[in-house]
Amino acid sequence: MKILFFVVLAIFLLYLIKKAYKNTKDIVMNKVKIHKESANGQHPTLNILQLSDLHLENISISPFELYEKLKDEPIDLIALTGDFLDRKRTIPKLVPYLNILNKLNAKYGIYAVLGNHDYLLRTQNLQVLIDTLTENNCKVLQNESDIIFVQGKPVNIIGIDDFSTKRSILEASYKGIETGTNLVLTHDPNIVLHMKNYHFDYLLAGHFHGGQICYPKAYHLVKMGKLVRMNMIKGFHTHDGKPFYINEGLGQTGVNIRVGSRPEITLHELSLAAGKTEVDTAI
Repeated sequence: MKILFFVVLAIFLLYLIKKAYKNTKDIVMNKVKIHKESANGQHPTLNILQLSDLHLENISISPFELYEKLKDEPIDLIALTGDFLDRKRTIPKLVPYLNILNKLNAKYGIYAVLGNHDYLLRTQNLQVLIDTLTENNCKVLQNESDIIFVQGKPVNIIGIDDFSTKRSILEASYKGIETGTNLVLTHDPNIVLHMKNYHFDYLLAGHFHGGQICYPKAYHLVKMGKLVRMNMIKGFHTHDGKPFYINEGLGQTGVNIRVGSRPEITLHELSLAAGKTEVDTAI
Protein backbone atom coordinates (compact mmCIF):
# COMPACT_ATOMS: atom_id res chain seq x y z
CA MET A 1 0.00 0.00 0.00
CA LYS A 2 2.88 2.37 0.83
CA ILE A 3 4.50 1.65 -2.50
CA LEU A 4 1.26 2.49 -4.32
CA PHE A 5 0.99 5.73 -2.38
CA PHE A 6 4.50 6.81 -3.32
CA VAL A 7 3.96 5.85 -6.96
CA VAL A 8 0.78 7.95 -7.10
CA LEU A 9 2.56 10.82 -5.34
CA ALA A 10 5.48 10.64 -7.76
CA ILE A 11 3.13 10.69 -10.76
CA PHE A 12 1.24 13.66 -9.31
CA LEU A 13 4.46 15.60 -8.66
CA LEU A 14 5.70 14.80 -12.15
CA TYR A 15 2.43 16.13 -13.56
CA LEU A 16 2.77 19.36 -11.55
CA ILE A 17 6.37 19.88 -12.67
CA LYS A 18 5.44 19.23 -16.30
CA LYS A 19 2.59 21.73 -16.04
CA ALA A 20 4.83 24.29 -14.35
CA TYR A 21 7.39 23.91 -17.15
CA LYS A 22 4.64 24.26 -19.76
CA ASN A 23 3.74 27.58 -18.12
CA THR A 24 7.15 28.93 -19.18
CA LYS A 25 5.99 28.66 -22.80
CA ASP A 26 2.64 30.36 -22.17
CA ILE A 27 3.75 33.90 -22.97
CA VAL A 28 1.43 36.81 -22.23
CA MET A 29 1.52 39.97 -24.34
CA ASN A 30 0.27 42.86 -22.24
CA LYS A 31 -0.70 46.15 -23.85
CA VAL A 32 -0.70 49.16 -21.56
CA LYS A 33 -1.91 52.66 -22.42
CA ILE A 34 -0.52 55.42 -20.28
CA HIS A 35 -2.32 58.65 -21.09
CA LYS A 36 -3.04 62.02 -19.60
CA GLU A 37 -6.43 63.57 -18.91
CA SER A 38 -5.55 66.53 -21.09
CA ALA A 39 -4.34 64.48 -24.05
CA ASN A 40 -7.64 63.99 -25.94
CA GLY A 41 -5.76 62.38 -28.80
CA GLN A 42 -4.04 65.68 -29.64
CA HIS A 43 -0.61 64.77 -28.26
CA PRO A 44 1.97 62.43 -29.80
CA THR A 45 2.40 58.96 -28.37
CA LEU A 46 5.47 56.81 -27.93
CA ASN A 47 4.97 53.08 -28.50
CA ILE A 48 7.46 51.20 -26.33
CA LEU A 49 8.29 47.51 -26.45
CA GLN A 50 9.59 46.35 -23.07
CA LEU A 51 11.44 43.08 -22.64
CA SER A 52 12.94 42.19 -19.29
CA ASP A 53 14.77 39.37 -17.52
CA LEU A 54 15.55 37.35 -20.62
CA HIS A 55 17.77 35.02 -18.55
CA LEU A 56 19.04 33.43 -21.72
CA GLU A 57 19.99 30.25 -19.89
CA ASN A 58 16.25 29.57 -19.48
CA ILE A 59 14.41 31.83 -21.92
CA SER A 60 10.85 31.01 -22.91
CA ILE A 61 10.88 32.02 -26.57
CA SER A 62 13.11 31.65 -29.63
CA PRO A 63 14.23 34.67 -31.69
CA PHE A 64 11.96 33.55 -34.55
CA GLU A 65 8.94 33.19 -32.24
CA LEU A 66 9.63 36.60 -30.76
CA TYR A 67 9.70 38.18 -34.21
CA GLU A 68 6.47 36.48 -35.24
CA LYS A 69 4.71 37.89 -32.18
CA LEU A 70 5.97 41.42 -32.72
CA LYS A 71 6.40 41.95 -36.46
CA ASP A 72 2.98 43.60 -36.93
CA GLU A 73 3.04 45.75 -33.77
CA PRO A 74 3.76 49.50 -33.92
CA ILE A 75 7.04 49.96 -32.06
CA ASP A 76 8.83 53.30 -31.72
CA LEU A 77 11.33 52.40 -29.03
CA ILE A 78 12.60 49.18 -27.44
CA ALA A 79 13.44 49.09 -23.72
CA LEU A 80 15.42 46.18 -22.26
CA THR A 81 15.28 46.31 -18.48
CA GLY A 82 18.12 44.03 -17.43
CA ASP A 83 19.11 40.49 -16.47
CA PHE A 84 20.15 39.21 -19.87
CA LEU A 85 22.21 36.26 -18.62
CA ASP A 86 24.43 34.84 -15.89
CA ARG A 87 27.41 33.33 -17.69
CA LYS A 88 30.02 34.38 -20.23
CA ARG A 89 29.35 31.36 -22.44
CA THR A 90 25.75 32.52 -22.91
CA ILE A 91 26.67 35.91 -24.41
CA PRO A 92 26.68 34.65 -28.05
CA LYS A 93 23.08 33.49 -27.54
CA LEU A 94 22.08 37.14 -27.10
CA VAL A 95 23.06 38.13 -30.65
CA PRO A 96 20.15 36.43 -32.52
CA TYR A 97 17.67 38.19 -30.23
CA LEU A 98 19.31 41.56 -30.85
CA ASN A 99 19.22 40.85 -34.59
CA ILE A 100 15.47 40.31 -34.33
CA LEU A 101 14.98 43.50 -32.32
CA ASN A 102 16.89 45.44 -34.95
CA LYS A 103 14.67 43.87 -37.60
CA LEU A 104 11.64 45.50 -35.90
CA ASN A 105 13.01 48.90 -36.99
CA ALA A 106 12.08 50.86 -33.88
CA LYS A 107 12.24 54.51 -34.93
CA TYR A 108 14.04 55.73 -31.80
CA GLY A 109 16.24 52.71 -31.29
CA ILE A 110 16.99 50.21 -28.54
CA TYR A 111 17.92 51.15 -24.97
CA ALA A 112 19.08 48.87 -22.17
CA VAL A 113 20.00 48.83 -18.51
CA LEU A 114 21.78 46.06 -16.66
CA GLY A 115 20.42 43.87 -13.86
CA ASN A 116 21.86 42.08 -10.86
CA HIS A 117 22.43 38.84 -12.78
CA ASP A 118 24.38 40.66 -15.48
CA TYR A 119 26.72 41.87 -12.76
CA LEU A 120 27.57 38.27 -11.91
CA LEU A 121 29.88 38.68 -14.90
CA ARG A 122 33.14 40.24 -13.80
CA THR A 123 35.10 43.12 -15.38
CA GLN A 124 36.22 41.82 -18.79
CA ASN A 125 33.24 39.48 -19.27
CA LEU A 126 30.82 42.23 -18.27
CA GLN A 127 32.46 44.47 -20.84
CA VAL A 128 31.96 41.76 -23.47
CA LEU A 129 28.23 41.80 -22.68
CA ILE A 130 28.09 45.60 -22.90
CA ASP A 131 30.09 45.58 -26.14
CA THR A 132 27.78 42.93 -27.60
CA LEU A 133 24.77 45.11 -26.85
CA THR A 134 26.45 48.24 -28.19
CA GLU A 135 27.71 46.60 -31.38
CA ASN A 136 24.13 45.54 -32.09
CA ASN A 137 22.74 49.10 -31.96
CA CYS A 138 21.67 49.01 -28.32
CA LYS A 139 22.42 52.02 -26.11
CA VAL A 140 23.39 50.83 -22.63
CA LEU A 141 22.64 53.44 -19.97
CA GLN A 142 24.49 53.17 -16.66
CA ASN A 143 23.36 56.07 -14.51
CA GLU A 144 23.06 58.33 -17.54
CA SER A 145 20.48 59.64 -19.95
CA ASP A 146 19.81 60.26 -23.61
CA ILE A 147 17.24 62.42 -25.34
CA ILE A 148 14.93 61.79 -28.29
CA PHE A 149 12.38 64.04 -29.95
CA VAL A 150 8.94 62.69 -30.77
CA GLN A 151 7.17 65.05 -33.15
CA GLY A 152 9.25 67.85 -31.68
CA LYS A 153 8.56 66.92 -28.05
CA PRO A 154 11.66 66.05 -25.97
CA VAL A 155 11.72 62.71 -24.17
CA ASN A 156 14.51 62.01 -21.68
CA ILE A 157 15.47 58.34 -21.59
CA ILE A 158 16.94 57.96 -18.10
CA GLY A 159 18.80 54.74 -17.33
CA ILE A 160 19.29 54.08 -13.62
CA ASP A 161 21.75 51.31 -12.84
CA ASP A 162 20.76 48.31 -10.72
CA PHE A 163 19.46 49.18 -7.25
CA SER A 164 19.72 45.69 -5.75
CA THR A 165 23.51 45.64 -6.24
CA LYS A 166 23.85 49.21 -4.94
CA ARG A 167 24.80 50.69 -8.31
CA SER A 168 22.01 53.27 -8.60
CA ILE A 169 23.22 56.89 -8.67
CA LEU A 170 20.18 59.10 -9.11
CA GLU A 171 22.07 62.40 -9.29
CA ALA A 172 24.24 61.12 -12.15
CA SER A 173 21.25 59.57 -13.94
CA TYR A 174 19.40 62.89 -13.99
CA LYS A 175 22.41 65.10 -14.65
CA GLY A 176 21.88 67.57 -17.46
CA ILE A 177 18.39 66.42 -18.46
CA GLU A 178 16.21 68.95 -20.24
CA THR A 179 12.57 69.82 -19.69
CA GLY A 180 10.40 67.15 -21.27
CA THR A 181 8.86 63.75 -20.64
CA ASN A 182 10.99 61.62 -18.33
CA LEU A 183 10.99 57.91 -19.18
CA VAL A 184 13.05 55.91 -16.68
CA LEU A 185 14.49 52.48 -17.40
CA THR A 186 15.84 50.43 -14.51
CA HIS A 187 15.97 46.83 -13.36
CA ASP A 188 14.97 46.73 -9.69
CA PRO A 189 11.75 48.72 -9.17
CA ASN A 190 12.53 49.30 -5.47
CA ILE A 191 14.37 52.43 -6.61
CA VAL A 192 10.99 54.23 -6.89
CA LEU A 193 10.85 54.38 -3.09
CA HIS A 194 13.90 56.64 -3.18
CA MET A 195 12.82 58.98 -5.99
CA LYS A 196 10.58 61.44 -4.19
CA ASN A 197 12.72 64.34 -5.41
CA TYR A 198 13.31 62.92 -8.89
CA HIS A 199 10.47 63.32 -11.36
CA PHE A 200 9.49 60.68 -13.87
CA ASP A 201 6.43 60.42 -16.08
CA TYR A 202 6.78 56.66 -16.42
CA LEU A 203 9.25 54.08 -15.12
CA LEU A 204 9.84 50.57 -16.50
CA ALA A 205 11.44 47.79 -14.47
CA GLY A 206 11.50 44.01 -14.01
CA HIS A 207 13.46 41.90 -11.51
CA PHE A 208 10.70 40.01 -9.65
CA HIS A 209 9.53 37.65 -12.47
CA GLY A 210 6.02 38.15 -11.10
CA GLY A 211 7.19 35.85 -8.31
CA GLN A 212 7.91 33.04 -10.84
CA ILE A 213 6.70 30.47 -8.33
CA CYS A 214 3.65 31.82 -6.50
CA TYR A 215 2.05 29.11 -4.42
CA PRO A 216 0.14 30.23 -2.57
CA LYS A 217 2.14 33.48 -2.64
CA ALA A 218 5.63 34.50 -3.66
CA TYR A 219 6.98 34.32 -0.11
CA HIS A 220 10.52 33.78 -1.40
CA LEU A 221 10.58 37.38 -2.65
CA VAL A 222 10.24 38.85 0.82
CA LYS A 223 13.97 39.65 0.99
CA MET A 224 13.88 41.46 -2.34
CA GLY A 225 12.83 44.82 -0.97
CA LYS A 226 9.97 46.84 0.42
CA LEU A 227 7.87 46.79 -2.76
CA VAL A 228 7.29 43.06 -2.30
CA ARG A 229 5.92 43.65 1.18
CA MET A 230 3.66 46.30 -0.36
CA ASN A 231 2.37 43.60 -2.74
CA MET A 232 3.88 45.31 -5.80
CA ILE A 233 5.60 42.55 -7.76
CA LYS A 234 4.15 42.88 -11.24
CA GLY A 235 2.09 45.12 -13.48
CA PHE A 236 1.13 48.79 -13.16
CA HIS A 237 1.52 50.73 -9.91
CA THR A 238 2.02 54.27 -8.68
CA HIS A 239 4.13 55.71 -5.88
CA ASP A 240 4.10 59.37 -4.82
CA GLY A 241 1.63 59.85 -7.67
CA LYS A 242 4.15 58.63 -10.28
CA PRO A 243 3.41 55.59 -12.47
CA PHE A 244 5.65 52.58 -12.96
CA TYR A 245 5.39 49.13 -14.47
CA ILE A 246 7.01 45.85 -13.36
CA ASN A 247 7.46 43.36 -16.19
CA GLU A 248 7.31 39.62 -15.31
CA GLY A 249 10.23 38.78 -17.59
CA LEU A 250 10.77 36.34 -20.44
CA GLY A 251 13.10 33.87 -18.72
CA GLN A 252 13.48 31.99 -15.48
CA THR A 253 16.21 31.60 -12.88
CA GLY A 254 16.90 28.60 -10.69
CA VAL A 255 14.34 25.97 -11.62
CA ASN A 256 12.94 26.47 -15.12
CA ILE A 257 9.28 26.51 -14.09
CA ARG A 258 6.53 29.03 -13.39
CA VAL A 259 3.59 28.69 -11.02
CA GLY A 260 1.08 31.54 -10.81
CA SER A 261 3.08 33.68 -13.21
CA ARG A 262 3.68 33.87 -16.96
CA PRO A 263 6.51 35.12 -19.16
CA GLU A 264 5.63 38.58 -20.42
CA ILE A 265 6.09 40.85 -23.41
CA THR A 266 4.79 44.37 -22.78
CA LEU A 267 3.77 47.06 -25.23
CA HIS A 268 3.35 50.49 -23.65
CA GLU A 269 1.63 53.40 -25.37
CA LEU A 270 2.81 56.55 -23.60
CA SER A 271 1.06 59.83 -24.36
CA LEU A 272 3.47 62.77 -24.25
CA ALA A 273 1.26 65.30 -22.49
CA ALA A 274 1.27 67.04 -19.15
CA GLY A 275 -1.36 66.34 -16.53
CA LYS A 276 -2.64 63.56 -14.30
CA THR A 277 -1.70 60.07 -15.41
CA GLU A 278 -4.26 57.36 -16.03
CA VAL A 279 -3.77 53.82 -17.26
CA ASP A 280 -5.68 51.35 -19.42
CA THR A 281 -4.46 47.77 -19.71
CA ALA A 282 -5.41 45.00 -22.06
CA ILE A 283 -4.11 41.49 -22.68
